[in-house]
Amino acid sequence: MLKMAKMATPPIMDSHTANILICYLLYKIDKPVRTSHLYDIAVGNDIINYFTYQESIAYLLAHHSLTVTQRRDGVEYYTLTETGVRTAKELRNYVGKAYRDKLVSAALRYFARIKRESEVKIDYIPLKKGYYVHVRCLDVGDDLLDMKLYAPDYTQAKFLGEQIMLNPAGFYGKILDAAFYNQEMPLDLQDN
Repeated sequence: MLKMAKMATPPIMDSHTANILICYLLYKIDKPVRTSHLYDIAVGNDIINYFTYQESIAYLLAHHSLTVTQRRDGVEYYTLTETGVRTAKELRNYVGKAYRDKLVSAALRYFARIKRESEVKIDYIPLKKGYYVHVRCLDVGDDLLDMKLYAPDYTQAKFLGEQIMLNPAGFYGKILDAAFYNQEMPLDLQDN
């Protein structure tokens, strides 16, 4: 099914379509986006062809639809200008809904993954026999959870880490539920 979806929306190779699509994405998410993140979303997900993307970014910057700003940490961000907003609003229907939805969906998944990775750190610590999967759930400057889980080999340790990263909040919630609702097993004192 995924293969059919990719075939239905092959990478954009027309720069005018890419211009509209990039403006549309930045309009929908309504915040500055790191230059590297926009590239990863558009090109890394096979939505816009690499060369078309490069041409489109150059065009949007030259025609003042996008601006590049550099933050104090040296990271560059793209910001949509009023011209870019007008492009997104007035021309969005010139790009198929499937492409618009695919790009916005890819961006939302991408930003969710980045957020998870900043809130949860997983390290794999080799042992004489097996590995520890060191899981840390972070909050502003503090560890909410810091634990190690044993896995018999690296493959299983990596799989365990990947499973945790699919839904770290759910994992953390289940750990808390287990702790809060943990009860001593009742003793069976009856003679049978």
